[in-house]
Amino acid sequence: MREAAVFSEQGHLLHVYDQGRAPGGSELAVFWLHGTPNIGIPPAPLYAEAARLGLRWIGYDRPGYGSSTARPGRTVASAAADVACIADRLGIERFAVMGHSGGGPHALACAALLPGRVLAAASIAGLAPYGAEGLDWFGGMHAAGAAGLRAALEGRAAKLAYETAGPGFDPAMFTDTDRAILAGPWSWFDTVVEPAMAQGPGGLVDDDLAYVAPWGFGFTGVLPPLLLLHGDEDRIVPASHGRWLARHCPSAELWSQPRDGHISVLARAADALEWLALRAL
Repeated sequence: MREAAVFSEQGHLLHVYDQGRAPGGSELAVFWLHGTPNIGIPPAPLYAEAARLGLRWIGYDRPGYGSSTARPGRTVASAAADVACIADRLGIERFAVMGHSGGGPHALACAALLPGRVLAAASIAGLAPYGAEGLDWFGGMHAAGAAGLRAALEGRAAKLAYETAGPGFDPAMFTDTDRAILAGPWSWFDTVVEPAMAQGPGGLVDDDLAYVAPWGFGFTGVLPPLLLLHGDEDRIVPASHGRWLARHCPSAELWSQPRDGHISVLARAADALEWLALRAL
């Protein structure tokens, strides 16, 4: 996995991870949009499946994470311009996108705002927009996760104070199936969470502020094939979010996993990657 610095037109540094095209591989690049709080290296548990499909993984640290320049006030929609900038620098015209958890909204932004460039998109355990009509946004969300997002609704200072106070992660947010998969291949998360927080909670704060603010795009514009993969037992992003997105994104296909939580749903991520490849190639 090669790493590089890409500068946006505004001069912001974006730290990029690029697996490169495999000899004899397809032309399809897949951008990984990471969760909160993670850095952006694509998920190692999916490398073998990507190699089988001949895909090229690309990821980047969102502003405020890792080596990417912090950008307070960024929106969910900002990800589309960042991804387009990276693709331009790498000489990639069209591509697919996949996001998990907080990366889901950013994948949707790319699908909505980069018409003709995004060939297919997948959102795994992704949020719906705050204030969505007909959705109890906090309904079914674990109290600890809801508290952090409610702090974001009070503004940047309140959110930063909340994170600085260090309430910590409540392991009860994970189901037994989540804990089981985290003890296996998806222990990979240990390698992307700690570096994301190494310089403080700034990236997390900017993410959560963006989730509860207007996202900057409409869902009728999400026209590329879209896969929504969601666990019915998810305590971090309730399954109702996936169902709402499925009703409002015209190209969406929803895979509901009855026994899965927020992390264990990634047991089907390889299937989702194949779904992307079949629709994008």
